[in-house]
Amino acid sequence: MNQRKDTYRAALQRVPDVAAPRHTKITQLHTRYVRVTIEFDPAFPRDLTRWVGPPVSALLRAGAAVLRP
Repeated sequence: MNQRKDTYRAALQRVPDVAAPRHTKITQLHTRYVRVTIEFDPAFPRDLTRWVGPPVSALLRAGAAVLRP
């Protein structure tokens, strides 16, 4: 039991490994009943293009091949 407590305490004291903090754009929306904070990562459009680009271009090529006479 004591060893488990010590392990737990040691884990709480560890500092998480953070490579490099990413700059985020923060937008806050306030109304009478709701308060929302939206954080936008500027690298997201680049990541999205990298993930979505190849499947979309493959679909475009397949569509062009189907529509070709």
